[in-house]
Amino acid sequence: MIYVIRHGQTKLNNAKLLQGRSDLPLNETGMEQARAAGHWLAGQGVSFQRVYSSPLVRAIQTAELVAPGVPVVADDRLIEMDYGPYEGSDLQNPAPEIIEFFSDFVHNPAPDGMEQLSEVVARTGEFVEELKGTSDNVLISTHAIAMKGILEYLTPTSGGSYWSKYVGNCEVYVIDSTASGFGVPERLGIAGETKGAKPTPGV
Repeated sequence: MIYVIRHGQTKLNNAKLLQGRSDLPLNETGMEQARAAGHWLAGQGVSFQRVYSSPLVRAIQTAELVAPGVPVVADDRLIEMDYGPYEGSDLQNPAPEIIEFFSDFVHNPAPDGMEQLSEVVARTGEFVEELKGTSDNVLISTHAIAMKGILEYLTPTSGGSYWSKYVGNCEVYVIDSTASGFGVPERLGIAGETKGAKPTPGV
């Protein structure tokens, strides 16, 4: 099985700033979220034989806390979307072109200087293809948009619906992998989340 997790909280997440490839570590809340995710998964009998991560420190720290003792292999294809000149933007007061892009990810291209969503799907999909048929439990620690790229790649019929879904810090999805392909991604949730509760909107 393949488990995909978004990294824990950082100070930029908490400040509601567009973080992108800014390489900040987890804050205390983020470390607690990652530890809780590890305990939660272990409590369900999940242990990992392989762990992969974005090369950014917040994702690597998350992987180390979720799967302690398992070597973390960093892969550039799992890095967050490149926001270019919009890196660090205030999400509570975004530029008009960011508002337009976020209002309809499927039909509005990313503003000039940003990586296109199709490129995110292509690189994350290329990575996931290398895991096809694995019998190991694999952890992938990545970022919100990169994670959505994986989910979009694995769900061709989604019509881009994952782009508008909120993915919380340390939220987990699981995907079955067989020699013939991948199963439909299933949202496991977030450690400590009330069963049936809807995710809280945010960054």
